[in-house]
Amino acid sequence: MTLKSLQRLIAACTLTLTGSAFAATELVVQYPYGGTFKETFTEIKAEFESQYPDIQLNFRAPYENYEDATQKVMRESITKRLPDISFQGLNRVRPLVERDIAVSLEPFIAKEQSFDKEGYHKAMLDIGTYNHEVYAVPFAVSLPIAYYNMDLVRQAGWDEHNLPKTWDEVIQLAQQIDALGDDVTGMVYGWQITGNWLWQAPVFSQGGSMLSADEKTVSFGGEEGQWALETFARFFKEGGMKNYSSADGRQSFISGKAGIWFWSTSNVTKAEQLIGDKFEMKTNFFPSVKAGGRLPAGGNAIVMLTKDAAKQDAAWKFIKFSTSGKGAAIVAQTTGYMPPNKKANEEYLTDFYRDHPNHYTAVKQLPLMTDWYAFPGKNGLKITKIIHDHMQSIASGDRVNESGAVLNDMVSDVQKYLPR
Repeated sequence: MTLKSLQRLIAACTLTLTGSAFAATELVVQYPYGGTFKETFTEIKAEFESQYPDIQLNFRAPYENYEDATQKVMRESITKRLPDISFQGLNRVRPLVERDIAVSLEPFIAKEQSFDKEGYHKAMLDIGTYNHEVYAVPFAVSLPIAYYNMDLVRQAGWDEHNLPKTWDEVIQLAQQIDALGDDVTGMVYGWQITGNWLWQAPVFSQGGSMLSADEKTVSFGGEEGQWALETFARFFKEGGMKNYSSADGRQSFISGKAGIWFWSTSNVTKAEQLIGDKFEMKTNFFPSVKAGGRLPAGGNAIVMLTKDAAKQDAAWKFIKFSTSGKGAAIVAQTTGYMPPNKKANEEYLTDFYRDHPNHYTAVKQLPLMTDWYAFPGKNGLKITKIIHDHMQSIASGDRVNESGAVLNDMVSDVQKYLPR
């Protein structure tokens, strides 16, 4: 081969490589809770990029939680540093729609020929629908459940085949577990979880709501809210619950020092891994859901933020893959979240749920699922903080005997920040 021929060959190869490199579309993606989802997104990235080699995923450092995710997106919409795709709490999509930050997915769904056959049913899409348009597709859905340390349940003398069905029974069992020793805590209720989720859960379980139908008046000040906040106070007064942070409460259960832990299904896989053979863990239903009561669906959904038409096509492919039967199955197997996609449950996870009954508890609660409520207007995040702070006044012991007065103050303070 002559020198000139070799030079032409090198130039051709360089052009081909350069063209291939520039052909790849980069998608910047950001998701919350790195500890929970790291393995999930490692698998999704590998599967997606092998199926779509012309699209490269670039993950930013995870959001700390759902409030952090929303606040960052709002700030970045001003500084023009938005990711192309963001995973937002199911109750945090609304403010992004109201501020015209989220991109409507209706044009992309309209082009799909068999969207329903791929597992995307109406109830799934309704979760991310605002003003009659789909703005988010649910990625990971959870419901509140109970985690039991069965070793401590047995030591406390409780019938292990009849775990508590009511909060009265939970508190009774927690008392018996708490009496086992100074280093043992009866129960942990993760009330600090993002978005007042475990405040909404007991209120909704009794048929209550956060606001009136026109969203102008606080409605949790009635008997449902009174019952919910007094029950919360009883956890501390009667159930042996301590004023733990979320992390300390979780660690107390994982280390075998707490008998009952109320949290999201999202931690089932991680809890089983961390507990190992230290003790037997069993999950069970959220207690005292009355006829007509509901439980808020926690978790997150995928929101498209890029306004770049060229990137939007790639972003839609990623959204579809991540929420498809295959993508949803990865979520369930690596976390504990439930896949909202029907195809994942029917084709990918039948054997998984049979072999992992702790994951199946929440699936059996699906008929109780309702929306995780998002407060309207610009003060939605501030209202979340107000409710948290009033609950903290009970958890700290300062107002543990004043649940009625605390509820009145909570109602009054939230009302001030509703849109007029």
